[in-house]
Amino acid sequence: MSGQTEEKPVPGSGTGAAAAAVPVTPLTSAPSTPAATVAPEVPGTAIPSPAGPPDAATVRSLQAAPPVNGTAAGQGTVRSTAATGPGTVLGNRYRLVLRVGSDLSAGAEFWRAEDTILQRDVGVTVLRRLPADEADEDPEGTARAGEMIVRALRSGGFEHPGCARLLDVLAAGSPGVPSDVLGAAVTEWVADHSLTEAVAGGLIKPLRAARMVQQLAAAAEDAHGRGLLLGTDHPQRIRVTGDGRAQVAFVLPRPGLTPEDDVRGLGAVLYTLLTSRWPLSGSDAARAGLPSPERDEQGAPVPPSALRPGVPVELDAVCTAALGSHAAGPAVGRLHTAAAVNRMIGEVVLEDDRGAIFPPEHDGVPAEPGDVWQNKTRRATPQDPDQRRKLLIGLCVLGAGVLVVLGYLGVQVGAMFGESRGPAIVVGDNAAGAPVPTAPGGPATSVPISGVSLDVYDRTGDRDNVADVDRAVDGNPATSWSTFTYKQQLPALKPGVGLMASFASVEQLSRITVQSPSAGTVVEIRSAPSTDAALSETQLLTTQTLTSGTTTISLADSQPTQHILVWITKLSGGGDANVSQIDELTFYRAGL
Repeated sequence: MSGQTEEKPVPGSGTGAAAAAVPVTPLTSAPSTPAATVAPEVPGTAIPSPAGPPDAATVRSLQAAPPVNGTAAGQGTVRSTAATGPGTVLGNRYRLVLRVGSDLSAGAEFWRAEDTILQRDVGVTVLRRLPADEADEDPEGTARAGEMIVRALRSGGFEHPGCARLLDVLAAGSPGVPSDVLGAAVTEWVADHSLTEAVAGGLIKPLRAARMVQQLAAAAEDAHGRGLLLGTDHPQRIRVTGDGRAQVAFVLPRPGLTPEDDVRGLGAVLYTLLTSRWPLSGSDAARAGLPSPERDEQGAPVPPSALRPGVPVELDAVCTAALGSHAAGPAVGRLHTAAAVNRMIGEVVLEDDRGAIFPPEHDGVPAEPGDVWQNKTRRATPQDPDQRRKLLIGLCVLGAGVLVVLGYLGVQVGAMFGESRGPAIVVGDNAAGAPVPTAPGGPATSVPISGVSLDVYDRTGDRDNVADVDRAVDGNPATSWSTFTYKQQLPALKPGVGLMASFASVEQLSRITVQSPSAGTVVEIRSAPSTDAALSETQLLTTQTLTSGTTTISLADSQPTQHILVWITKLSGGGDANVSQIDELTFYRAGL
């Protein structure tokens, strides 16, 4: 982070009253004054923030000279010459545990570390020398590190829910700082998820993504108002808390960062939450384990809605306008300030809150358990077949018992109020042995099954034209359902698209007819234990390539089932227009 003029020391090697009692040697303007240090018996180094923008003497004081004969300038403490890594202790207090990322443009590494005094996890940003430093006027990189450390000191009093709190700053030449470290900043540890982990579980609902970025945008607006910078333009600096807030977890952004870079970073974080792709630096994306998006002819990333149908146009506009703010010259429709990004996202969230009394439009993501409004097309999870069978058997036994009791009571009442002149009444199950009448003319032929419910089956994200799915079983071939139009053939973008058919009870099928104009479409017919079963849990019955018109698929050897999945593995068409249409699906019950 960068810039604040408030004169307030950053918490050093400890917190609260203990930290306040640590004697600190203040920075001075005298050229001969060494870097700020803390009393040797107290681990860590606390450096007070200057009262205003750092002057030349302050920067020089932070550009600590390299150790001479293993001793830091102005100190009697011997510094380690070994390269830092897991297990290294910085400032005699912070033990590095795991490196979770790096920002090569800033010469920074991001570590999860342990505060050995307070026994808690912290985040540590470690500054290294860059190869470019050896070729310029700053071969040791101390000027660059000094500028970044001073920026961090000025931000010591900045606190916001969208940014991890700064706890400590270690300058080069401080006690316990190895010679290969030019400086370090310690923050609270955001323990939940990295940005990559947050999107690894699947697509996030668009409005939830907006709420996740809202606090981050507010933090950037507040920081820019105080002359500070956050460094939101690097994916590994961002982590997501357990309550769903995107947060800057690592400080010390690169020199030369501008507020407009933070604005682009806000757009990039929202873009990633919507599409699982990082739209800025390709090398940063690869280092974070995120793919880069497709780009248009001007080299700009395509809008999120081009990669994911269902993204609201407002969020599409926020991403496009924020990511375009780096272009030179004035431009209509671009966002140049974090305040503008925060305001636009806030309006989207507020509008969603106002419309909470109306059912939302389908956004391509299954409804979450806590949603007030559930998707109308979402089918209730059927009961387990074994449990249902046991329930039916229990009800039959109970019914038979009630009949026996009622019959017995009838006999007793009749004996009490009248004479029995006929043969004794026998209550039994003779009716069970009565023959079942058969239809005249021999066994029945297969007949269509009525009352079939249909839903789009897609476990990877957006479901294709789910609002039109009932047209495929409405008995009218003039109405139809179709997939989205894909620019690439399956399985490039997803493994397949399916239609899950459910019957009122278990059925023995004889055949399926498919009316479709999409010749060349390849479908798999699969038996499913439930409507929400994974594809690996379904059983393949047969595979068929559709012709234009009506295609009959035989299921003579199949077992009885209640759920049938028509799984499309190849679309009709070609080039950048791959789509399949189904006019009517008819399922036939096997005759007796």
